[in-house]
Amino acid sequence: MVGKRSKVTFVSGNNILAGMLETPEHTARGYALFAHCFTCGKDVAAASRISRALVNIGFAVLRFDFTGLGGSDGDFANTNFSSNVNDLVAAGDFLREHYQAPLLLIGHSLGGRAVLSAAQRIPEVSAVATIGAPADAEHVVKQFSADVEKIDADGEAEVSLAGRPFTIKKQFLDDIRTENDDIESLRVPLLVMHSPIDSVVSIKEAEKIYLRAKHPKSFVTLDTADHLLTNKDDAQYVAELIAAWSHRYIDLASPIKESSTSIKRGEVRVTEHNKQFTRTIQTDHHQWFADEPVDFGGDNLGPDPYEHLLAGLGACTSMTLRMYANRKNLPLDDVKVTLSHSRQYGDDCEHCDDEHSKVEVLAREIALFGNLTDDERQRLLEIADKCPVHKTLESKIVITTALKA
Repeated sequence: MVGKRSKVTFVSGNNILAGMLETPEHTARGYALFAHCFTCGKDVAAASRISRALVNIGFAVLRFDFTGLGGSDGDFANTNFSSNVNDLVAAGDFLREHYQAPLLLIGHSLGGRAVLSAAQRIPEVSAVATIGAPADAEHVVKQFSADVEKIDADGEAEVSLAGRPFTIKKQFLDDIRTENDDIESLRVPLLVMHSPIDSVVSIKEAEKIYLRAKHPKSFVTLDTADHLLTNKDDAQYVAELIAAWSHRYIDLASPIKESSTSIKRGEVRVTEHNKQFTRTIQTDHHQWFADEPVDFGGDNLGPDPYEHLLAGLGACTSMTLRMYANRKNLPLDDVKVTLSHSRQYGDDCEHCDDEHSKVEVLAREIALFGNLTDDERQRLLEIADKCPVHKTLESKIVITTALKA
């Protein structure tokens, strides 16, 4: 497929940034935004090859030079990780205003870390993919670690990165040293790609990202690829992986996505992810899927409704036991709660053929690990019945339903 390439510019802060927008011949399946690696540019081989491959399979892709790099205005010495994130948000604003808001964010190396932060500020984003990305922006210091002491002492220093001189100021170091939880708060599906032989960013960084992120998330090893994906076959492979993985989330994405910032603490919002059983569940700080098993007609992308119910009781039970054990200094090393749901006839049922005579049973088994006495184990068993969710389920429950205007 031969796509169309257009040079574009847009404003970020007080600077005009240069970008390349590549679109397929026919209607795009969605717009993607690509963030390049540290001190690279939009025309680095990995960015251009992956973008071209994505266009060939139906995506429109915008890649651009961050402030102070390539054809973009500004002084690189005055930029930092936060300004890179701001540039990505500005690029998203540009696409939204002139074309279509990006549904997919792709980031390479430090650009991968930047898209993880930017995703929360571009509400239409439905999926994020990282390639050889560090878990924290401070990881980039490894590339000029010998100069850090001078930068801290003098306020700036000229360093050599990929054979080119760059001025790094102390404000850059201060910015990347700031901790954040944007990986934990990511509310869209994540694909983490990394090579086990990456000599610039260790694959251990990918493990950190994966562990910190919430589901749905996926990890793919890039086998023999180097950090810059200099082999074009590796770039093609990455593009095909992104396309295949994102198909479920991009093509089925709801055209209007409500921001989770409108959800109050204690509220749960359930919206359709597809026209089958998959549902997106959101709270003020979390997002996940509910679904049905494949043999029930679902896609099995998340727990089913009864599993959610059991999970609430099990989590509350485990938390309550831990809180009590900690407060009483009990030697509880671990606790495991296993639950199941069934319908059984009542013991004294007079009308056992009546469907309403059946009792909903939530069976809970608790395994306690540690050097506990029999009395301590019995007391913990009693405490389990005092968990708030247990009390709620056993009390009289009234469910009200109203149409929202």
